[in-house]
Amino acid sequence: MVLLNQKTDVELVGHLIRRAAFGEPVDLLEQKSTRSYETLVEDLINVDKFPRLNEDLLERHNIQHADEESRQWTRARWIYRMINSERPLEEKVALMWHDVFATGDSKVGNNPMMRTHYEMLRDYGLGNFRDLLLALAKDPAMIYWLDQQMNHSEAPNENFGRELLELFSMGIGNYTEEDVKECARAFTGWTKSQTIPRYPNGFYDSEFIFREEDHDNGPKTFLGETGNFNGDDIIDIIVKQPATAQFVAAQIYDFFVSDNPDEARIDEISRVFIESEYVISDVLRFVFNSDFFKESRFNKVKSPAELVVGTAILAGRHQTPYEYGLTKMATATKNMGQDLLNPPTVEGWHTGREWIDSSYLVERINFSSKMIGDLEAPGTSKILARISADRLTMTPDELLDECLSEMGKIHLKAPSRAILFEELNVTSDLTCGTEEFEQVVSQVLRLIVSSREYQFA
Repeated sequence: MVLLNQKTDVELVGHLIRRAAFGEPVDLLEQKSTRSYETLVEDLINVDKFPRLNEDLLERHNIQHADEESRQWTRARWIYRMINSERPLEEKVALMWHDVFATGDSKVGNNPMMRTHYEMLRDYGLGNFRDLLLALAKDPAMIYWLDQQMNHSEAPNENFGRELLELFSMGIGNYTEEDVKECARAFTGWTKSQTIPRYPNGFYDSEFIFREEDHDNGPKTFLGETGNFNGDDIIDIIVKQPATAQFVAAQIYDFFVSDNPDEARIDEISRVFIESEYVISDVLRFVFNSDFFKESRFNKVKSPAELVVGTAILAGRHQTPYEYGLTKMATATKNMGQDLLNPPTVEGWHTGREWIDSSYLVERINFSSKMIGDLEAPGTSKILARISADRLTMTPDELLDECLSEMGKIHLKAPSRAILFEELNVTSDLTCGTEEFEQVVSQVLRLIVSSREYQFA
């Protein structure tokens, strides 16, 4: 039974919000901690309880960027949603599936199609996995990305069929080459409408089309079943495979729990996937309420999008439609190795420790320290006010602990604390409210986001 009035440990709330959303400052975490953990999970999962953002003012006040032909604006809009949505898990899950179903503008070259692709991930990401795969197979950007429009009954093209099995559902080793060929045959005739040339009127939306005359209606044998299968039938067969359950469970574990796989936990998630009849929100409810999730703190490297959005939330930036520079946020994730809507290959990004190689780490630190260290940033200003309230003096140790708490109950290990104090070079008590105190707070915040621990969620 859910205990609606049971309070929740603030640190546990911070962990949940970092993983299922993008993080929050401690005052908001404290508000949430007055409710039971299970209720917080339900609020995150039941996204339909909350409205989507009204973006009319966003477009009006960013008209210089609001070009529907520009992927830069679509990326910026997505980041704005990540920062401000009352349905953050919806955006988080879209980010996960974007890496799994990697589709990129480098080949598609048509932002309306890429925008529609992202919106599809957002709309279907928490629902039934079968429906998600079917929407993916009918998505114009994916069709073009994997040459599905060239898959004809007289000349099958295996690109989409192969990636559907290898990268989107089952994983290599769980099907044969003959299965790939039969899969391709089943999807013949699945194509998209011709994209109208860009000028003089701009891009038009492309739509899914099924051409019956171009479909192979012959019998097919796929994963041990035989029939006159079409694409819908293939997806029905795929989702009930044990390998698919393992694949989806592994993706969810890697994205929400840990960079280090645990086969026993993945097996548990896989069982829930099957028992729920492939509903992703039900799987996530199990994961977020599990002990292994609650115990998996600060063991997952933040992706560039998570780092950029989380830091912006702490700094209070881009939380109104009136603030300029939103497109620079999208550029920041690109400079850190995650060019949204443009993954490097069909395999998506290599995540985990590969996010923090030497060049990307410099970008991460420079971005975070500049944003959080700005005392004029609304969130930073609020942190400063809360730290200095009702205090006359503060030791450097107390100041560090207060800053770590305000930033969402972050923990620094002893070596990081020692390095931070060495860089800070402040040994005496600090007088709150002075200009020197403000500058030291700014420096402490900059050093925290430059630490090893801040790179982890």
